[in-house]
Order: sequence, then structure tokens, then C-alpha cells
Amino acid sequence: MALFFESVAPPMTTTKEALVALGANLTFGGLSPDRTILAAIAALGREGFLIDQLSNLYETPCFPAGAGPDYVNAAATIPLRQGQTAAGVLTVLHKVEAEFGRERLQRWGMRTLDLDLIAISDSVLPDLVTYTEWQRLAADSQRAQAPDQLILPHPRLQDRAFVLVPLADVAPGWCHPVLGQTVRQMLVALPQSDRDAVVVLKTRKSD
Repeated sequence: MALFFESVAPPMTTTKEALVALGANLTFGGLSPDRTILAAIAALGREGFLIDQLSNLYETPCFPAGAGPDYVNAAATIPLRQGQTAAGVLTVLHKVEAEFGRERLQRWGMRTLDLDLIAISDSVLPDLVTYTEWQRLAADSQRAQAPDQLILPHPRLQDRAFVLVPLADVAPGWCHPVLGQTVRQMLVALPQSDRDAVVVLKTRKSD
């Protein structure tokens, strides 16, 4: 069940909605990963983002197995104000990551906090051709290469249960503008073993 939050953000005219994936597997300043994620949600609110819904918190195994602590993952929906851009949203996400000690030293490495901009409504950025090139990138090239610009929707979201399971809590009907599938459909298409590996950790209701 999705969880609802109040924000310090002023009233706004909503035109688009950002989908954000949150993850952490290292402690920071005495905060466990689950507490870091909840603290990051509060920090986003202080930055003026209205957090509409936050998923359950989920525990997912570190990959490859044994490489580090398990991850805590979640997803949130953030309505955007008129004129807010994808680049502006990403800047705020990176600012909050830095507040919680995130260092970008290794692609797909362990982290104190990861805030991934997964999608903004039906936007395809920077264009369909570039998106398609990254979406079709061979698996053995994904770790070695990183785009030098924002690609939306996230090219790997349809492959990742740790993104889709939390996202199904808050935006099950969001439809991928290129693949033409909803979050629910993409999740069902994944192997059962991938889905089963993402288990509910806790909800705010249990605090």
C-alpha cells in the first residue's frame, strides 16, 4: 500500500510527475539504510518537492551475491511544478545524495544513498534515437559505459525487480512511453525468482 506524506512545498500547478527510485546499503552518520531513505524523503521535502506517495521499503540482495550488505529500496512519486525540468530535478536529487555521503566512485557500487530519476510522465529524453541506443546496450557493456546526459525513462527499469516492485506500489498504471507497457505488466514479465527476491522490509505504519 502506498504511503502519503505532507510537504513544506507551496501550492502548485502540476503538469508532470517524476518517478524516483531510492536505494541504500551502507550506514551513514549512524543511520541504517532504511532510516537514510526516510531521512532523504524529508530532505527532498525541504528542497520544495512534494512527495505524493512513498512505497513500502523493500530488502533486495546485493549483486553479485556476497559483494556487500543487502539493499533497501523504495520508490516515490513527485508532482512537478510548471516549468520544472528534468535537469533541475536531477540536480536536487544529486544534492540530497551528497548530503547523505554519496560518492560516485564506482558504477553500480555500494552506496549510502542512491536517488535515481526513473521517468517523468511520458517524457523521452534526450530523444527517441538516443534512448533506444542505451536501452538496447548489450549487457556486458552496461557496467563499463555510462551516458553523459540524462536518459529517460531509465533504460534498465524494465529489467529490475528492485525498481519495479516498489514502483508498483505507487504507480502501477504508469505506461512506458516507448515500450508501451505499464509498471504492472513489466513486473509480471520478470522471472518469478527476481520478484521473489524483493521482500517487504517495513512500512511507515509499523514505526
